[in-house]
Amino acid sequence: MAETILVDKSLSAEKQYENVIAQVKSLLNENDQLVTNLSNFTALLKQTFDKISWIGFYFYDGKKLYLGPFQGKVACTTFEIGKGVCGTSAMKRETVIVQDVEKFPGHIACDADSKSEIVVPIIKDNKLFGVLDLDSYELNSFDQTDKFFLEELCSFLSEKIIT
Repeated sequence: MAETILVDKSLSAEKQYENVIAQVKSLLNENDQLVTNLSNFTALLKQTFDKISWIGFYFYDGKKLYLGPFQGKVACTTFEIGKGVCGTSAMKRETVIVQDVEKFPGHIACDADSKSEIVVPIIKDNKLFGVLDLDSYELNSFDQTDKFFLEELCSFLSEKIIT
């Protein structure tokens, strides 16, 4: 079955996120496989926001983060907890916004063209499930608006989709 999404790039970021949230809630199905839902989730966000050069999930296996569904160039496959932006977000269990990756101590460059990044931890039943990672080829691409809505989306995933 073909899925149709509605994207209006003329809208403000807030309105685009509101549209994404509504579509995520109808597109994702708790009866589908997790990889199916997360794959469509990454595709929807990448299709909606031109500033996203890469978006994907890293899952926590109890020792490290490993690559899950994503959209974009070939990616790093694992991160140690506390290393790079993803590992730092996972360790702190908080969203990390990096306006210029060159200024982030210990940044791990999976894509040398990446300039800014936001990573949101996903917590399920008080345990780290993984992180959602977004990169951009532009400096200063992510802000508090992105943080607010991406955290809301990750909460939805944690509550309704991730079992």
